[in-house]
Amino acid sequence: MIKYREKVDVCVIGAGHAGCEAALACARLGLETVIFTISVDSIALMPCNPNIGGTSKGHLVRELDALGGEMGKVIDKTFIQSKMLNVSKGPAVHSLRAQADKAEYSRAMRKVLENQDHLTIKQAEVCEILWEYKSKNDESANDGAIDKGPVSNHLNKNTDEVKKHTVKCKKINGIKTFTGMVYECEAVILCTGTYLGARCLCGEAITQTGPNGLQAASYLTDSLRAMGIELRRFKTGTPARMDGRSIDYSKMEEQPGDENIVPFSFSTRPEEIQKEQVSCWLTYTNERTHEIIRDNLDRSPIYAGIIEGTGPRYCPSIEDKVVKFADKERHQVFLEPEGLHTNEMYVGGMSSSLPEDVQLAMYRTVPGLEHCRIVRNAYAIEYDCIDAGQLDATLEFKDIRGLFSAGQFNGSSGYEEAAGQGLVAGVNAARSVMGKEPLLIDRSEGYIGVLIDDLVTKNNREPYRMMTSRAEYRLLLRQDNADLRLRKKGYEAGLISPEEYDALLEKERLIEEEISRLKNTFVGAGREIQEFLEKHASSRLKTAASLAELMCRPELSYEILGEIDRERRALPPSVLEQVEIEIKYEGYIIRQKRQVEQYKKMERKRIPQNLDYDKVPSLRLEARQNLKLFRPASIGQASRISGVSPADISVLLVYLEHYN
Repeated sequence: MIKYREKVDVCVIGAGHAGCEAALACARLGLETVIFTISVDSIALMPCNPNIGGTSKGHLVRELDALGGEMGKVIDKTFIQSKMLNVSKGPAVHSLRAQADKAEYSRAMRKVLENQDHLTIKQAEVCEILWEYKSKNDESANDGAIDKGPVSNHLNKNTDEVKKHTVKCKKINGIKTFTGMVYECEAVILCTGTYLGARCLCGEAITQTGPNGLQAASYLTDSLRAMGIELRRFKTGTPARMDGRSIDYSKMEEQPGDENIVPFSFSTRPEEIQKEQVSCWLTYTNERTHEIIRDNLDRSPIYAGIIEGTGPRYCPSIEDKVVKFADKERHQVFLEPEGLHTNEMYVGGMSSSLPEDVQLAMYRTVPGLEHCRIVRNAYAIEYDCIDAGQLDATLEFKDIRGLFSAGQFNGSSGYEEAAGQGLVAGVNAARSVMGKEPLLIDRSEGYIGVLIDDLVTKNNREPYRMMTSRAEYRLLLRQDNADLRLRKKGYEAGLISPEEYDALLEKERLIEEEISRLKNTFVGAGREIQEFLEKHASSRLKTAASLAELMCRPELSYEILGEIDRERRALPPSVLEQVEIEIKYEGYIIRQKRQVEQYKKMERKRIPQNLDYDKVPSLRLEARQNLKLFRPASIGQASRISGVSPADISVLLVYLEHYN
């Protein structure tokens, strides 16, 4: 009887946005990688909103690109509308958002994967994770059951880091598919998204299926539970898609894209993506819409008690909006094109699980949708996922060596959150296999760091969504400086080329030189300068001032000061943007950097992983239980765990001073 077994380095389960970034990271670092998908036609699928970026999510995409990810490059090739959001506010909350041609986006990402060296795409359902117990005291022992295969080329056997890296009681050996194929590997990355144990609900109609009518993953759940992994049920949803020919756009407000298009990727030249864009449209619900919804709540799976999973608070269904915000007379509805080669329009803001007849009735009360025809019904989807508290900051399971997890399976929501986790999990899986130190991004370094820290330290009882308010140091973590913050980490990880890194160093040099020049270039209080200031409604000078001091005035800018700046030379727009922000917000930036120094001080106070919290006197019971559950790596991380008070941290600090 023939039984086929293949040896690889890494297996990635799922080819959504997390899986794509994880697999590309592993393959680009030279590891033989297989990515498994229920259907190759679902690679980088956008089953919900057809856009990339948005408030805070745009930050994630630019950080992902700075680290060497692919999402930013692909959306730059496939967008049909682009807008910079929150431009009337400060630079900390500016966020790029692009409407995607969803079919082209998926096709373009699939092409990248298909042509990536060391990466194999396999259409198959993974039904079992293969593992064995491994002695905690014998990390260097051979697994015995399998030959390490191609991974042996990557291991540095002369370093102690292999021995020290996260000692586990369980060790991954490989995976098994539904058809019986076995792939032996050193690491597995779970990126199952919303497919695991999925079921879709549209009123009384319930189907055991994944998003967009694709096959659900039905077998892996039992294998994960057998490994001791705790699972939970979450829910999300999507609105209907309309036939664009049945919509009256004259009753809606047009939402055009920006005239000057800003790319997501730092490697995309802005002049290459300036093109004609399609419009989106804005309309609103009304009291008649809300009345139909209220009258049919008993037919909604959400309110009938049929749905078991917890839904996202910050992306509620239209039923939730009407019930929880009863004082609102109307809610925004955005009509967004799904692509250039289809008439389908996405109805943003009206996700629902109501029956089809109720959906049609409520949609037709919205101005412009009176005669709409539904192409795809709205639905809710439930799926299996984990409490990410079972992971450490590398996104590896704390007690299972070689098993990593990323994306919506970690209890998050959104394509961008998934992609950011995917890259981090992919890099860390590869570096674990290679016996190298992990890639870690902390809260002061990026939104990706905030995202992962929130997932692994907080008890998230609903799908997690990234928001600018979650980042304490958001003035430092702007979307415009993501390359300056994280490009070096991408280079050290091996995903950024020497040429790209040299370009970053040159950019840093130009910024530093120009800021220094402006601070050391002074203008007097002569007639020409006073007339210039009066012209721009700025107060007169009494003594000489530097150009940097003048730039700090709200009514003046780098561009305006060009009238009196005789020594100015031509510089790239990306350099000028950083110069202006760094000078105008210098005081606030300095203050936030001091806050980061205090944060880093707490992060440097490490907590031994074998610390017995039962022996720490005066810890409150809740703190003791949560510290044992999450096992934080540092005092800083411990302070962010729910139920751990400042008093508990003080007790822990005193105890650690005398801990041997």
